[in-house]
Amino acid sequence: MKKLIIIPTYNEVQNIVKLLNEIFNLKLEDDFSVLIVDDSSNDGTVEEVKKLNNKNLFLLQRAAKLGLASAYIDGIKRGIELGFDCFIEMDADFSHNPKYLKTMFELLNEYDVVIGSRNIKNGGVLGWSFFRNFISKGGSLYSKIVLNCPINDLTGGFNGWRKEILDKINLDNIISKGYCFQIEMKYKAYKNNAKIKEFPIIFEDRKFGKSKMCKGIFFEALLNVFKIKLVK
Repeated sequence: MKKLIIIPTYNEVQNIVKLLNEIFNLKLEDDFSVLIVDDSSNDGTVEEVKKLNNKNLFLLQRAAKLGLASAYIDGIKRGIELGFDCFIEMDADFSHNPKYLKTMFELLNEYDVVIGSRNIKNGGVLGWSFFRNFISKGGSLYSKIVLNCPINDLTGGFNGWRKEILDKINLDNIISKGYCFQIEMKYKAYKNNAKIKEFPIIFEDRKFGKSKMCKGIFFEALLNVFKIKLVK
């Protein structure tokens, strides 16, 4: 399978080159490339990415800050056009450690969906306040109960998908615009009888740059869980 790592960016100049170098230096046996989906960064992120001049590095520039859900959807669609059939979502700020990519690649040979999970044994979070950790774990538990879905980390963003399950989900029918996207995608995969695997990761809070997450976005996402349940 041809695997594509999709990394959305908005003003990640402090992280992106270091992250890409670390990913490509892993020397993984798998055939993989990276697609940066940039939402019109104004800090030089795109310019730094272009300097790398790597044949396995692709760039999709968007005209404005259009949101996380559409960044991943546009990235997956571009990847399909390029002939990829396996996709990994990954943050640009090192909160998703590249060392886990090897495990994710291996698991995607067997499973439809692979989830880097903070909420199972040996998983966890470093660098978050008690309150932020509480609302994250509470959000996943709340969504799990409302949706009657057995996945432990519904809100996490370090995920792998095979094209076959994405075709069943139908990206054009996704209603979420922000962080609820992760919940909706996993729930719809579950409802389509996907073979799903959670494996433990340690999520580390970013050291550089500004987080795009806020309490308002998070609680808005939780309110949308009921809409996800109602939409077929």
